[in-house]
Amino acid sequence: MDTIGKVTLETDIVHLLAKEQVWHYQVLPKTVSAESLELYCEQGKGSASLIAELEIVLNKKVKLTPLPAGEIIRLMATYYQKEKDANDSAFITPNLVDDDFLVTLIKEAKSLKSSDIHIERYEDKCRARFRIDGVLVERYILKGDDYPALINKIKIAADLDIAQKRLPQDGRINFSREEFKFDIRVSVLPALYGEKAVLRLLNNDATNIDLNSLGFSGNDLDNYLQGVKRPNGILLISGPTGSGKTTTLYATLKLLNKTNRNILTIEDPIEYTLEGVNQVQLKENIGFTFPMALKTFMRQDPDIIMVGEIRDVETANMAIRAALTGHLVLSTIHTNSAWGTISRLIDMGIPSYLLSDTLNTTVAQRLIRLLCPACKKKMDFDVSLFPKQFKPEKEINYHYGPVGCEKCYFTGFKGRKAIYEVIPMDYELSNEIKKGNLDVRKLLKARGIQTLAANALQVFTDGLTSMEEIFPMLFNN
Repeated sequence: MDTIGKVTLETDIVHLLAKEQVWHYQVLPKTVSAESLELYCEQGKGSASLIAELEIVLNKKVKLTPLPAGEIIRLMATYYQKEKDANDSAFITPNLVDDDFLVTLIKEAKSLKSSDIHIERYEDKCRARFRIDGVLVERYILKGDDYPALINKIKIAADLDIAQKRLPQDGRINFSREEFKFDIRVSVLPALYGEKAVLRLLNNDATNIDLNSLGFSGNDLDNYLQGVKRPNGILLISGPTGSGKTTTLYATLKLLNKTNRNILTIEDPIEYTLEGVNQVQLKENIGFTFPMALKTFMRQDPDIIMVGEIRDVETANMAIRAALTGHLVLSTIHTNSAWGTISRLIDMGIPSYLLSDTLNTTVAQRLIRLLCPACKKKMDFDVSLFPKQFKPEKEINYHYGPVGCEKCYFTGFKGRKAIYEVIPMDYELSNEIKKGNLDVRKLLKARGIQTLAANALQVFTDGLTSMEEIFPMLFNN
């Protein structure tokens, strides 16, 4: 019976068995009725004595369905993760009947190194999902009757109005339980079948962030540090939401954080805390916006200013003004490539001559998942796997793909890595911007600037990631 990797467990019955019961008896739930429970067990181990003991423990009639030993291990590791040692993340299985399920849910998400918790309601079911390594994973099916109470608990904890169910609300939770201490950004959105809540788990400590460990290649890191060490100008990092831009900015601030420098940041939200840096939270509901904060910062005798995001022309103009008056300004912007940042700012209405005088370094960034080194599989490569317009510079004969094992909880991936494209500005490039010439591919190639696509392809050919992870970046070649 070849069923390895084909069996899945329904989320709404996973919690019928406790994690300890699953690992002790080596059984998993398959189906349930009012009087009986059908369980998977390892082939050759479905004895009458095991059935009798399970019926006593579970207080139901039990039927056992055999599966290969490898499939039983895969399912247990996927749905009932054991607690890990101190050197790895601890996995916790919350009890759904616990009086404070919200606290347990948050603790589990943090232990799983999840970035977000999605709690949502549909016509036939309610569920909780975690975003782990950039991918949403369904963790719990919730009872419809319990859903409003859970949303209200979230609102109360975030100091939101529980009576307001027709308008979106944003809040913040300072979570402190046992060894867990961090902030959570809360967004509640009215949807068709009830309110949807998204909880963003923020990192409170930036002490362990290091530029050397983020994923820069040697040449890209040298180019980036060249821009960081300049006394003035604007350094911009572009990329979609969740691509690690803020982490790169804080690793940069950590490097720049000296007692002889006054560093000011304006953020929404404050995702990390760093001693020695003056951090300010944006409060648009009372009119405290990015432009207003920047105007105030100019009267605070700053050396370095970090703006969480350039969202509009007013913020961009204030950032340029700060750079022109001798300050180093760090910020983020949403574009597809490092050079695309320039056309984006020009489209926003920033004069090209101001950009050419102030732009210091422009960076594009993405996050990709890394293959689990314990189970990745070597395969022959077919050039048809590339996007049609992508032409690799060298021949590729083989690549690696995800498989799944106990060490990666049968996802095939373990951890993530940032991919960068770094363009340090020089006189010639600045002059091209001033002239309005934005097609500088030959100049960038002559300088050895590696594109996102080239850096992603290098990680792929090194056998560290899969084609599905780098495929979106190859369109920006």
